[in-house]
Amino acid sequence: MNEENYLLKATRALASAKLLLDAGDCDGACNRAYYAMFDAAHAALLIANPSTNPATTKTHRGLIAAFGEHLVKTGMLAAELGRSLNQVERVRLLADYTGDEIEESDARQAVSQAEAFIAAVGQLYGQARSTSPKTELFQHDK
Repeated sequence: MNEENYLLKATRALASAKLLLDAGDCDGACNRAYYAMFDAAHAALLIANPSTNPATTKTHRGLIAAFGEHLVKTGMLAAELGRSLNQVERVRLLADYTGDEIEESDARQAVSQAEAFIAAVGQLYGQARSTSPKTELFQHDK
């Protein structure tokens, strides 16, 4: 999958997270918010380092570690985005596996963090696009 497809997938997951949150499904909203960020992180890694080994990003831990190493530590993206990815993953794990109730405020925060994360990756993509001769472009109006 290329960065454009990952960004489209991330955008769809974020839309789903918002719908679930509006419907009162905090667990589902947290799940979709995290996966929106997960897919956007894949896109960001492909933008930053197209030769990223897919085996390293096959697991959640591997993807998060690679995101920190290739995007946060290099200064391409803000450290706050790395922290947000970790925070939303923790909330998703609680929602998916513990049976603990997720507070609406926590779910809203997860969705908000996902939205900011995708926006930042979209900006990174736009910057890369403007300096790259690539013809495959991510179009926001598709």
